[in-house]
Amino acid sequence: MLIGILGGGQLARMLALAGYPFGFRFRVLDPAADCPASRCCELVQGAYDDPAALETFAAGCDVITYEFENVPAIAVRRLAGHAPIHPSPRALEVGQDRLFEKSLFKELGLGVHDFAAVETHDELRAAAESLGLPMVVKTRRMGYDGKGQMVVRTAADVERCWQMLGGRPLLAEKFVRFEREVSIIAARSAAGEIRCYPLAENTHEDGILRLSRIPANVPDSLQQQAEMHIAKVMEKLDYVGVLTIEFFVVAGANGAELLTNEMAPRVHNSGHWTIEGAHTSQFENHIRAVAGLPLGDTTARGPAAMINLIGRVLPAAEVLKVPNAHPHLYDKEERPGRKVGHITVVGGDSAAVDASVKRMTAMIGG
Repeated sequence: MLIGILGGGQLARMLALAGYPFGFRFRVLDPAADCPASRCCELVQGAYDDPAALETFAAGCDVITYEFENVPAIAVRRLAGHAPIHPSPRALEVGQDRLFEKSLFKELGLGVHDFAAVETHDELRAAAESLGLPMVVKTRRMGYDGKGQMVVRTAADVERCWQMLGGRPLLAEKFVRFEREVSIIAARSAAGEIRCYPLAENTHEDGILRLSRIPANVPDSLQQQAEMHIAKVMEKLDYVGVLTIEFFVVAGANGAELLTNEMAPRVHNSGHWTIEGAHTSQFENHIRAVAGLPLGDTTARGPAAMINLIGRVLPAAEVLKVPNAHPHLYDKEERPGRKVGHITVVGGDSAAVDASVKRMTAMIGG
């Protein structure tokens, strides 16, 4: 089987590495000649909206998937006649627009914070009045890792926000004072089988994920709630593959509750711990799903953590000095704010994982 992946970054690379033991072949489409997946996959270099590159990429593919949700719609339309696309174009359409996401969550009865669509300066002012300040304003498309968004705290910030983000479709959201951030990752097969991973507790700095831990420090009831939420979304979209939903944990009248923040129709940074920490990684389960294979066990092997390497690579020789630490380096040029690798820590009990995370964090900081 030849599996085509739109995008050649680290997620595509890890998908291919998970799929090679099954005897599959992989081809990626990416504008960059030196993208991380080019080291282990056939590369078609070209723009995502280049008809010739799309034709070359699709030729002979048995199934097509993607590693990021900002694939131009024109690319998906051109590819639809060549091979099955999983997750579906509808899932991609929802996942690349924050308003569509929030509207779907609300339609399905998932808890969401108040929001408003914004396209004009007057609508931004109106959103500030209706939602109250502070509020968070985000571009509906293309924002990630803290990019394309701003916290608006004052009337003066409203004007600065319009100067910075105005002129394109925006989403304004009521500011949420949350206790913690968590994410759930699940895989769904074409037959409708769903397997969920444990909730990961996530720590962000400057909008970028720095650390994910499992198990999350939340009541078991939130795991059950998150599983019901993600199942509703997957079934509504007739989803095939791995899906991620990020939540805020907030204090409710009857204890902790989940507010649904965003979804990602793909494998996700907060699930990297699954490579060593689960019986079947998120990457393997995505390949299983899109290839029509039975899904694998999503149970965690024990406590685990994932630490992102942002802007600077930590040599593997240094990482391996820490007990139960596993380096994953993406072969990317170091640059401030760029994800260049991650480290998973698994094995032992929670105290042992915490101790190793503390050592790793000190090494990264130094």
